[in-house]
Amino acid sequence: MTGRHATRRNLALLAAVVLVAAGCGDDGADPIATGPAVTFATSSTAAPTTAPNTEPTVTQPTSTASTATEAPTTAPLGDPVVAMEPIGTFDQPVDLARRVDDPTLYVVERTGRVVPVREGAAGAPVLDITDLTEGQGEQGLLGLTFAPDGARAYVNHTDKGGDTIVAEYAVGADGTFDPASRRVLLTIEQPFPNHNGGNVTIGPDGMLYIGMGDGGAADDPQRTSLNVSSLLGKILRIDPAPSGDQPYGIPADNPFVGVDGARPEIWAVGVRNPWRFSFDSATGDLWIADVGQNVLEEIDVAWAADGGGRGMNFGWSAWEGSQRYNTDQPAEGATPPIYEYEHGDAGCSVSGGEVYRGTAIPALAGWYVFADFCSGYVTGLRIADRAVAASLTLGQMPSAAAVRGGPDGELYVISIDGPVSRIVPG
Repeated sequence: MTGRHATRRNLALLAAVVLVAAGCGDDGADPIATGPAVTFATSSTAAPTTAPNTEPTVTQPTSTASTATEAPTTAPLGDPVVAMEPIGTFDQPVDLARRVDDPTLYVVERTGRVVPVREGAAGAPVLDITDLTEGQGEQGLLGLTFAPDGARAYVNHTDKGGDTIVAEYAVGADGTFDPASRRVLLTIEQPFPNHNGGNVTIGPDGMLYIGMGDGGAADDPQRTSLNVSSLLGKILRIDPAPSGDQPYGIPADNPFVGVDGARPEIWAVGVRNPWRFSFDSATGDLWIADVGQNVLEEIDVAWAADGGGRGMNFGWSAWEGSQRYNTDQPAEGATPPIYEYEHGDAGCSVSGGEVYRGTAIPALAGWYVFADFCSGYVTGLRIADRAVAASLTLGQMPSAAAVRGGPDGELYVISIDGPVSRIVPG
């Protein structure tokens, strides 16, 4: 074997020794598990060296390089030692968002509320859409991001029928959402109640990026992820400002603009359920934690210097991580994950994840930190030369739904069981 297949075979052989993060390989049920109290480990294990990420074979327009710069390279400071400091308990929290020039933590509750945390205390909800959604399984209020100027917010939620809604709200100076300003940008029909994605993020370019799962059930039954006529199983990129009589605009440099039969909103293809993704604030690199099917959880990277994911194919459902999956789907052109792990003790459902750019834990600088919902393990990956140089189990948070950055660059671990904790020096 040579090329892509050899790389994938080698990755598969190495995956058995990886002892971190995993993905949900069932039919999409939300296993709200209970687990042990938070514990911490201080020993690290060397991660297998993977081949550098390669550009996919894409017949769309040539990728344009991002204006983001490379993060400064520093010598490792040794293994970071951390602890978790609780900041509060909420009703099914799943996400956390930050707003420019605002020290508030905006905690997203799946039930339909956004709760502000100021000076260590939770306040009255700044948004309540419990009448528009229902927080159960993989449905509810799933994601939140703010416009670069902080004057608008974008939410991703399912409606009472289970379809995906992306909507905009005006935000006051005090962080309160104006319910009367609600403006729906996108409504996307969901054929099944799971794999809804849910992430919304404003990128370094000011565009709105939206994560869409493959539509659910299991095994990509409708073969949506590599079908460019469908918005399911994709990372989308839109200009959230109205365009003519349309509620949003299509950036001219999106890879499928002008391609017959393709949806121009598509930025990247081949994801199964990109529950959480984020941009590295120092480099603009796009990190995607994509929940797996039966065997493997994966973390993908789209390097800013190579176009930030423009036109990339992350493989599902031709591939599950490094293993061939649906053989009726084209195998060519897929970019392998930078990291993957098998279902088992490490977990079964990956919950991304951000690159740490805070100042409180210098040894953690530049590490990608993520969690697993099933095991609760919180894991850090040290990256060197576009490969994983080391992995470290940082702690454990039962039912971890996400790892997110706050206004100060420090990281928070969110458990759907209720607790939200800040990662602090150990």
